[in-house]
This record gives sequence, structure tokens and C-alpha cells, in this order.
Amino acid sequence: MQISYFHVPAEMPQSVHPSAAVVIDVLRATTTIAWALHNGAEAIQAFADVDALHTAAAAWPADARLLVGERGGQKLEGFDLGNSPVTVGPEIVAGKRLFMSTTNGTRALDRVRDVPLLMTAALPNREAVAQRLHQHKPDTLAIVGSGWEGSYSLEDSLAAGALVHRLLELDAAANAAANDEATAALALWKQWMHDPEACLRTATHGQRLIRIGNHDADFQCCAGLDQLSTVPIQGEPGVLKAA
Repeated sequence: MQISYFHVPAEMPQSVHPSAAVVIDVLRATTTIAWALHNGAEAIQAFADVDALHTAAAAWPADARLLVGERGGQKLEGFDLGNSPVTVGPEIVAGKRLFMSTTNGTRALDRVRDVPLLMTAALPNREAVAQRLHQHKPDTLAIVGSGWEGSYSLEDSLAAGALVHRLLELDAAANAAANDEATAALALWKQWMHDPEACLRTATHGQRLIRIGNHDADFQCCAGLDQLSTVPIQGEPGVLKAA
């Protein structure tokens, strides 16, 4: 397995066609996706464009859908939920399809939607995703961070490094030196692995969340390593289901 990491979707060359891709948006889209599916959501349908989201949601029964939207860390007006993993409890999401658009994560998903095996990962489902990749053994793996509005994000690189670290433990033949970004992410994880929440709070997006409100519960949830067995996998373009 040749493992590459791209800080943001735009850094992934159009000429790169990996066998598998993993999208990461620790604060908070892929953490929210993992917890929503764990808590019984029927599926997450991701959109880069809000108008497209509304069009698709309108074709779904009103009692079986939820609109999940965030820009700048705050819930979009008129949406049912913002982008927080602590709000997607089973009493809210069970049996529902979540139509989701966020500042960064859903745009990253759109970039790799044509990859044959597409998953999302966060720290809570790191182990589950690593095990699934080890089972499939793709020749090439692209880990794609979501960043913040096109720029590098510390927390996504932390989770990328956590995933690379576990993949190397599972398969000594895996190559994490396919690009320098993967090597750097691995080093970052080794620095913060004993206190990932501190890293999330140090990151600029973590600081942004702290400024706009009390997100202690979100930080704790997003930093909770290997808590979930849920692997969100794309079955049809833009639609993620638990596997």
C-alpha cells in the first residue's frame, strides 16, 4: 500500500487516481458523520453546494430527512442541525437521511467522489477505518485533509498521522513515504498522540471554535480515539453509509 497525504483537496493532482481515498475533517464534519451513522442515521448525503442540497432534500420525505449545515463554525440558518457530533444522538438521527454541507469537509468529499473505495475518518473511528483498509489492501491510498477554506489545518494532519501510524502497525510492508506530507503527519501524531485534544485546541480552527462559544463537548468527542466501529463508505456518489 502506497500512502499519500494531501493537506487540502486542491493539493491532490488531477493525474492522481488512487485505489482508495479517506477524507478527514476532524473539526468537525467527519467526526459528526461517524457518530451520526453510529447512532442510526440511514445515510449522510454530502454537498459542496447548498442549493443542490435543498433540491435533493426536497425530493426526500420530510419526516425522514434532516438538514445539517455549517459555515464558519456556525449552523446555517434554516437548517435542523449544525456541524457538531454531540447533536446527532440516536433520538434525533435514527432512520433519517442527513443532507449535509459544511465549510470544508463536504467539499473534500466532492473532490474524490469518483475514487472506487471512499471512506471518511476521524479520531473516534481511526481503528475501524484502518482495519477496513487493511482488509481491502488497496495498492494506493490517498488521505485527503479538508483544511480550512483551502489552507492547511493542524487537526486534519494529526488524524492523518494517526491513521498512517495504525496502518503501518497492521502492515509493515505499507509505504508511508509516498510523499513528505504523509511522513510529516506521522511525526505530528507521534508528538501529540498522548494528548490529541490539546492539539485540537491549539489548532487555529480549534481557537476559532473557542472564540465563538463553548465547544468543550465537541473537543472531547472529536479527540476520542478509537471509540467507534463505524466506517462511513460511499456507496453512490456523495452518499455515505455505515459499513
